[in-house]
Amino acid sequence: MKLLTLEADLKGRARAVFSLDENAVVGFSLSAPPPHIKADLSIAWPIACAKLLKKAPLKIASELAHAFSPDFEAQAIAPGFVNLKLKDAFLLEELKELEKPGYFERPEFKGEKVNLEFVSANPTGPMHLASGRGATLGDSLAKIFRTLGAEVSTEFYVNNAGRQVELLGQSLKARLEGKEPPEGGYQGEYLKPLAASLPKEAAGWTDKEFSDYAVAEMLKLHKADMKVFGVEFDRWFLESELHEEGGPARTLAALKERGMTYEKEGAVWLGTSTVMDSDDKDRVLVKSDGRNTYFLNDIAYHLDKFDRGFTRVIDIWGADHHGHVPRMEAAVAALGRENSSFKVIIHQQVALLRGEEIIKMSKRAGDFIALKELVDDVGTDACRFFFASRGPNTHLNFDVGLAKKKSNENPVFYVQYVHARICSIFDNAAAKGVDPLAGFDEARVVINPEERAIMLKLLWMEKVLGDCARDFSPHHLTTYLTELAANFHSFYDKHKVLDPENKEVSAYRLFVLRSVKAMIARGLGLLGVSAPERM
Repeated sequence: MKLLTLEADLKGRARAVFSLDENAVVGFSLSAPPPHIKADLSIAWPIACAKLLKKAPLKIASELAHAFSPDFEAQAIAPGFVNLKLKDAFLLEELKELEKPGYFERPEFKGEKVNLEFVSANPTGPMHLASGRGATLGDSLAKIFRTLGAEVSTEFYVNNAGRQVELLGQSLKARLEGKEPPEGGYQGEYLKPLAASLPKEAAGWTDKEFSDYAVAEMLKLHKADMKVFGVEFDRWFLESELHEEGGPARTLAALKERGMTYEKEGAVWLGTSTVMDSDDKDRVLVKSDGRNTYFLNDIAYHLDKFDRGFTRVIDIWGADHHGHVPRMEAAVAALGRENSSFKVIIHQQVALLRGEEIIKMSKRAGDFIALKELVDDVGTDACRFFFASRGPNTHLNFDVGLAKKKSNENPVFYVQYVHARICSIFDNAAAKGVDPLAGFDEARVVINPEERAIMLKLLWMEKVLGDCARDFSPHHLTTYLTELAANFHSFYDKHKVLDPENKEVSAYRLFVLRSVKAMIARGLGLLGVSAPERM
């Protein structure tokens, strides 16, 4: 019985005891008690429902504890908690279940078809640190949602049309001709090798040909960066495809048909302020000169996603796009889609620390720090673990010195070391002729406190993944893996795994460590971080 299944069972018992409907037990949940409490699970619901039941919380807790016995060692404590201790047989059986495929799948994610778009950096320069943070966030969430049972398609939207792409082409042309880039153009040093790679016939190219060449070359770099970073997109969607298929025109027609547009001063407007309170004013879709706005093209792209059959559309944007969120939410509503079907995750910027110095970045000026530079310096594993270690709403200071340390101070090293150490233990077992898959008599097993802490932490992985999906952030997973690694160290400092004089104990402890090894490898894999067997 998984923890979520157990929680549902106990919630059902609470409803029966107090004759409550489902809404009354929404806040009923299992949590981990603080370290000084000698219990496996804790329930705080009696405190929250005291007013509803018109009883003292401790009285409610006592009634619940009685209802949960004798299946559990249940105790009511002030001011109104119920503490539970699981049976040893429950823990041992659940560790076996952890190894089965689909263990973490949830029924509410089955049937979900999710489009997850992230990074989508303009092809006007190399990827920077914020792109790495967005890539980590999106790729990990995709893996987590798939683990929970959803069908996920990852996507990179390439803005290969518009004024910025024109400026890129003109800036490249200026480099070739030894001139200054146009006003608002790009001055980055990355244009030098691009200009040097131009063919001889480029001297006679049009501005568009320069733009097309620049975009194609920058896309090669973006794809190479993402591959090194461990991110593979299911689709690289070109904005030009959208225009070729008449997407903006179809979208405009759909909005008009729904009565969501009007004309004013020669332009076509979307009445977004009438759809959702979150947007403060109406927006132009088609300018008075007949040109589409970026907003219309963006709406068309999102309509295309829904038309492809996705039930949930999730976008991950940088902090500079924060103001675009309410208008896109209003646009999706104007298309007749449910608010819950569209979600924008905004991630904050990354500051790179070298010692005490914070290096500032400016993509257009060309003095930014490229993602590739950081990956070359500290490695993909450290980049992804560090990027994932904070929620997207939190600014991130990336400590390069810490990321390069080969010690327990470095959290990714700390977690990876546990995986490598357990691999070494299994190698040692094989060398001593100990079968790591040998059975043991479960009835004779005595679970010590350190082993119990490991087992309970392993079971919490199910809840941790749910928290990641709920908060659209993998930072819960980095915390969990660090805590699981600490549980292992506490155990390993006090107990010998391989005992030549007691093969039963050896087999049992190898069984426990096999689950730890598997869970760390799985957790690191969801973060896009390797699980080395040697360090």
